[in-house]
Amino acid sequence: MAVAAENAQELMTGIVGADNVRESAVELDGVRAGCEVMPGSPEEAAAVLRLAAEHGLNVVPAGGMTKQGFGHVMPQIDVILSTRRLNNVIFCDPGDLTVGIGAGATIAQVQETLAAHGQFLPFSAMQPQRATIGGVLAANAHGPLKHFYGGVRDYCIGIEFATTDGKVVNGGGRVVKNVAGFDLMKLLIGSHGTLGVITSVNFKVFPAPRQTCTFVARFAELREAIEFRNRAMRSVLTPICVEILSPQAPEYLAAAAPARDPDTYAPASRVERRQEWRLCVRASGSDRVLQRYKTELACTEELSGEEEVKFWAGIADFEANVMARHHNAMILHLSTPANGVQRALEAAQRAALDNSCTAAIVGRVGVGALVVAVIPLAIGPPSAMHYVNAASAIRAALPKDASAIVARCPTEAKQHFEVWGSTPTDLEMMRRVRAAMDPKGTLNRGRFLV
Repeated sequence: MAVAAENAQELMTGIVGADNVRESAVELDGVRAGCEVMPGSPEEAAAVLRLAAEHGLNVVPAGGMTKQGFGHVMPQIDVILSTRRLNNVIFCDPGDLTVGIGAGATIAQVQETLAAHGQFLPFSAMQPQRATIGGVLAANAHGPLKHFYGGVRDYCIGIEFATTDGKVVNGGGRVVKNVAGFDLMKLLIGSHGTLGVITSVNFKVFPAPRQTCTFVARFAELREAIEFRNRAMRSVLTPICVEILSPQAPEYLAAAAPARDPDTYAPASRVERRQEWRLCVRASGSDRVLQRYKTELACTEELSGEEEVKFWAGIADFEANVMARHHNAMILHLSTPANGVQRALEAAQRAALDNSCTAAIVGRVGVGALVVAVIPLAIGPPSAMHYVNAASAIRAALPKDASAIVARCPTEAKQHFEVWGSTPTDLEMMRRVRAAMDPKGTLNRGRFLV
């Protein structure tokens, strides 16, 4: 039986207690959420979901709120289910290189715990002081370290989540070699809170690099940058990051004060400046190993120490920095085979300019994972169709086995987008999985798969 959204707060109090339910201050795309619920255990999270499903409420799972701009405008948000109280370290076994963490723990909190043992998780995710473990998995987020360590799917070994029928489900385990049963981890990672609410995660962790150095090469032409990448990839070197920066990207590697005008534009003169692509190679190892990189790459520019840490943090926060200054920007996540990167980058720049925008791009150029920011130019505000046309042109230039996802865009353009996958059957497949795991559409109703 459906209930009024204003009654949701009263319903949830009996499960998590009055202190853990409050009127929500969260607003997504102009839609104000009814209440915020903070369960303190997986069982409480499951009970909240079951009650919401019984009463027809729309629940939005939330961690650090760094990825909530994704998807369509939801007509109604009854409950924000916050994982902030699920932030405990469940176990930490340095000898086995494994750790279990509550989904509400921040990336920074986890890294601090592991640093005491000389270990780390290679997340390099955006805004680590805010981003949570559960949120990173739900969004399948990645950063520059994906080049060497892979994505979160590659070192997640166990997962626990709550379902809308009130159950707490486990997949995987606490050891690295675990092949029993259906791989629920792969299903939940990247599901954006549409199949269940992740409550805890087990990971394989890695020894932290003792020292690193970053070598930067600059090129007047994209073609030259790609040729440099190819030489580096064919060599015996094994860098932990290989990142490309478009000519406009460095401007967004540092946080700036948010613009007073929510619709700010890039100066039209910016695209007339001398084009300079940067290819950044980050290496770890002994002094001798780093010297080998310096000799092989022949780069004259090097970053180390705090300067290097700040540089890579800026790349990880690139998307957030763009959106803080240009609320009217569009962010696309591209995934393409490595041999399709040059074509994707050229298409992004061309499509942006053809639609009164400029493109600022960073990406894991060795594995084809790119972040494209399409920023309107000051020559005139683009219409919703400018964003649609730009995104469509970029997607059309990608190989068939590539994908392009619109992660953020102005509200007025959202209704024109649907999920783009790698095959024609992806969307229907996702709908079927969603119907099986959340048959009443309790989680993120209206945000995806419309």
